Amino acid sequence: MEKTKKKSLFADLSLVAVAFVWGSGFVASKNALGSMSPIMLMAVRFTVAALLSGFIFRKNLRKISKETIKAGCMIGFFLFTAFAAQMIGLQYMLAGKQAFLTATNVIMVPFIYWAVKKQRPDYYNFVAAFTMLIGLALLTMDFSVGFSFNPGDVLTLLCAFLFACHIVVVGIYSKQHDPIALTVIQLCFAAVVSLGYVFISGEFTLDIPVPGLLNGLYLGIFCTFLAFLGQTVAQKYTNSTHAAIILSLEAVFGSILSIIILGDTFTLTMFLGCLVIFLGILTAETKWSFLKKLFLKTKPKNPEKLTEI
Repeated sequence: MEKTKKKSLFADLSLVAVAFVWGSGFVASKNALGSMSPIMLMAVRFTVAALLSGFIFRKNLRKISKETIKAGCMIGFFLFTAFAAQMIGLQYMLAGKQAFLTATNVIMVPFIYWAVKKQRPDYYNFVAAFTMLIGLALLTMDFSVGFSFNPGDVLTLLCAFLFACHIVVVGIYSKQHDPIALTVIQLCFAAVVSLGYVFISGEFTLDIPVPGLLNGLYLGIFCTFLAFLGQTVAQKYTNSTHAAIILSLEAVFGSILSIIILGDTFTLTMFLGCLVIFLGILTAETKWSFLKKLFLKTKPKNPEKLTEI
C-alpha cells in the first residue's frame, strides 16, 4: 500500500512537471520566433526530439510493419499541421492567451470521436462545449470594436482542432500498434516535413542566435521528448481522469509564465475568459467526479441516527 502511494505521488509530481514544461513551451516558442521562422523552429524542435527518441528506442523499430509506419505518419501529419498553425498564430497574439485557446482541444475530442466512431458525447461534454464558447468570446473578442477574431485567434483555434484530431487518431492507432514506435515515427515525420519545407522555401538557416537556438533545444528536449515520455510513464500509475486534471494546468502555467517572463498584460475580461475555459476543461475531462467522491465521503453514513438525536 505504501509503495502504491509513493508511485501515485511520483506520478502526480511528474504530471505537474509535464504541465509546467508544456506551459513554459509557449514562452520559449514566443522567444525563439524572434530568431527564426515558425517552421524553422519546428524543424529544430522535432529534429532534436526525433534523434533522441530514435536513438533511445531504436529496439522498438527493428521489426516495424508497414501498417505501423502508415499509422505513425498519419499521426505525424496532425502533429505537424497542429504545431504549424500554433507557431504561425503565436506571432500575432499573447503566449498566455494562446495557452488557453490551445487547451480547448480537450473539449473538441469527444465531438470528433463522435463523427469518426459514431459514439455520442455525454451531457457533460455538451455543457463543456457551451462553457468553452462563452470563455472563447471573453478571451478573444474585443467588445469595444464589435465581434472580431484576429489571425492569431483563428490559427490557434485551428491548432486546437488539429490537436484534437491528433488525440483521436493516437487513441485509435495506439490500440493496434506499439505506442513507442508510433511516437518515434510521428516525431520523425514532423521533423522530415519541417526540414523539407524550410529547404524548399529558403527559410533554412544555420545562422541562429544563441538565445533562439537554446529555446529551440529546450523545446525539443524538454517540451517534446522528455514531456511526452514523462506523461507516458506517469500515466501507468494513475487514471486518465486524474491525469487530465493535472495536465490541464498547462494553460494556467503558460499564462502565468507569459505574464512573468514576457510581460504579457491581461484584461479582466481575458482573465474571466481563461477561468471559464478552464471550468469547461474540468467539466469535459473530470465530469466533476472528484466533487461527487468528496460529497460521499463527507455524507453521514447513518443519517437516521442523526435525526433521532
